[in-house]
Amino acid sequence: MKLPNKETTIEAAIAQIKDGDTVMIGGFGVPGTPMTLIHALLAHGARDLTVVKNDANEPGMGIDHLLQSGQVARLITTHLGLNTHAIELMNSGKIAVEFNAQGILAERIRAGGSGLGGVLSDIGIGTELAEGKQIVEVAGKPHLVEPALRANVALIHADRADGFGNLAYRATAQNFNPLMAMAADCVIAEAEQIVPLGDLSANDVHTTGVFVDHVAALGTLSKEYAVVQR
Repeated sequence: MKLPNKETTIEAAIAQIKDGDTVMIGGFGVPGTPMTLIHALLAHGARDLTVVKNDANEPGMGIDHLLQSGQVARLITTHLGLNTHAIELMNSGKIAVEFNAQGILAERIRAGGSGLGGVLSDIGIGTELAEGKQIVEVAGKPHLVEPALRANVALIHADRADGFGNLAYRATAQNFNPLMAMAADCVIAEAEQIVPLGDLSANDVHTTGVFVDHVAALGTLSKEYAVVQR
């Protein structure tokens, strides 16, 4: 059986994102953040987006471009501390922000990719993180029901990929990318290098191509990738 070639242009892949979509964006700070895909989404112009990302990057980089353009209606994240612009938008009510403990965000995404309805956790009970959430008792202890997270689209950054969409990440760029690649209806990956099918050994593949819908090659990395340039 011949495997399909999923290589495409970034613009063609991003064009599928619609107003109102939920978009997961990989990365922890700069490592693993698909900066080029974010810029393509900025140019595409889809609005009223719910963005799921570990952080809001810093002013003038990453998802801050989407925040500044007004394309984000809701942000599901763990912290905004490095982005004063995001904090201003939240405090002025221009975007809704849902905070999660970092491990809980990862578990909610993992649950979404595993077909689970959610996870139980005692983290956040008695705090603002518990507001509006169901509490159940397990083994005599209260637990929050943390609903699973899925998205219409996930944007992923990989170090290497093949045409089928098998992905290899570099070091800490793995972070949220493998989880998000399993938790979205459509997965778009940018790769620093696309290699022939078979060049990635099984041990090098972190996300298998069955989860990836589109893969696009990056050219020269922009200055926003500076801290991970090698």
